[in-house]
Amino acid sequence: MVLVTAVRDYINRMLQDISGMKVLILDSITVSIVSVAYSQSELLRKEVFLVELVDSISMSREPMSHLKAVYFLRPTPENIRRLRRQVANPRFGEYHLFFSNMLKDTELHNIADADEHEIVQQVQEFYADFVAVDTYHFTLNILSNHMYMLPAVVDPSGLQGFCDRVVDGIAAIFLALKRRPIIRYSRTSDIAKRIAQEASKLMYQQESGLFDFRRAEVSPLLLILDRRDDPVTPLLNQWTYQAMVHELIGIQDNQVDLKNVVKNTNDQQEVVLSAEQDSFFKANMHENFGDIGISIKKMVDDFQQVSKSNQNIQTIDDMAKFVDNYPEYRKMHGNVSKHVTLVTEMSRIVEERKLMIVSQTEQELACNGGQAAAFEAVTNLLNNDNISDVDRLRLVMLYALRYEKESPVQLMQLFNKLASRSPKYKPGLVQFLLKQAGVDRRTGDLYGNRDLLNYALNMARGLKGVENVYTQHQPLLSQTMESIVKGRLRDVDYPYIGNHFQQARLQDVVVFIVGGTTYEEARAVSLQNATNSGIRFILGGSVILNSKGFLKDLEEAQRSARTSANVL
Repeated sequence: MVLVTAVRDYINRMLQDISGMKVLILDSITVSIVSVAYSQSELLRKEVFLVELVDSISMSREPMSHLKAVYFLRPTPENIRRLRRQVANPRFGEYHLFFSNMLKDTELHNIADADEHEIVQQVQEFYADFVAVDTYHFTLNILSNHMYMLPAVVDPSGLQGFCDRVVDGIAAIFLALKRRPIIRYSRTSDIAKRIAQEASKLMYQQESGLFDFRRAEVSPLLLILDRRDDPVTPLLNQWTYQAMVHELIGIQDNQVDLKNVVKNTNDQQEVVLSAEQDSFFKANMHENFGDIGISIKKMVDDFQQVSKSNQNIQTIDDMAKFVDNYPEYRKMHGNVSKHVTLVTEMSRIVEERKLMIVSQTEQELACNGGQAAAFEAVTNLLNNDNISDVDRLRLVMLYALRYEKESPVQLMQLFNKLASRSPKYKPGLVQFLLKQAGVDRRTGDLYGNRDLLNYALNMARGLKGVENVYTQHQPLLSQTMESIVKGRLRDVDYPYIGNHFQQARLQDVVVFIVGGTTYEEARAVSLQNATNSGIRFILGGSVILNSKGFLKDLEEAQRSARTSANVL
């Protein structure tokens, strides 16, 4: 069972057995969980006539006894407090309570104590505590995502809150899949180890009964990685459709905000990009930018043909046919307009920021050796007045990650050049990145030069040439998945937790990246699953990153580290 289906099944079960008019009450997290899996029209068909946030419901006193309240909330202390107040002073005819994760006995007693009017009909746990953005890709949308970069002493309670949310999300995934995993983690990451230990303790000790599904299949693998093992992927410009939209415009819960793009207020201000709801996007989400242009032209041509046939209305039958097909026509018109708007805007940004020149150097830095040529290329771009400050910063970061040990003198020259050309970015941020994700901190073979086999494979790839200079980079995750498929993931780099080891060939692997995933990695997972290797991969993370998000996390972590250093 895949992720979107799992969440949809939970929502169906919540709504279908409660007859009559309903209000669905969500919190700031569950509203994302529901919105990516269920459309508003589908909710209406389930007789949900109102969707409210639990904190705004508290403001209103107007009684609505004709409505049945269906709550779907995370079991947080704040939500329990709100719920107690609302149950004690009921506005609705019935209360049906669903929680996205495990509810403590004390919390259940607290709700029961508040229910003096006996209007709570049921309390259930439905384990949809993750945002299923796609079939094999989920996120937890953690707001303070920079926490994973901080040592425990900086903000112990903040870091504990981060870890708790990650463990809750991972637990919900396996409860939804009805499996208990064996767990491995990235050796050099303290946070990955801590999360692995806490997840293991929850699944094998504290809630062992809940996770004991008594199934004969091979246990799945949960592999916990650290974003800092591959800091290159979130820093690169992207050239495949979904990843590019997120990099240049931004996607949040499968929605793209176009308020700053469309000039006409009648046009769509916010559009949905979901493989579940948009067949064109499903077919093209992983295609490169050049091919997207061709596909969109074909879609526009098809739409023009339909428009012409609709203009030729001469009889009553023609009119009836047009009315029958009108919803489909409207949908097609909206789809064409959406994709044309996105591609037009991205083309404008690519031209304005000269991203084709920038990206060529980025790909060379990420994929090929040649320090002297790289230094020259980065220096030239730093001197180019058409290159934006943020693109200069990313180029210096990519150079620093690649050549931190080989060319300290040139690196200092680039730091100085960056400081003079883009004064808003202090070289300290690049040095902080090296401290966080430099060669001494990483697990895995990011540049394919530690392991002799990887070195040979990279050489072969270089000799064969690449199909597209802009998409030659492959995330470290591709290499990790290949190692898992071949049974070569090294125990010394990715140790097991406890005494639960892999006994037979794997069938399911959930990879969780602490610090966030990228759409480039989601594409790699989708392509890997399409090879039918016999292993199904699912990818999840604390957030979905683009370069802007990754740099923001770095800046936040640097600020917190400095503040705590001053306090200490």
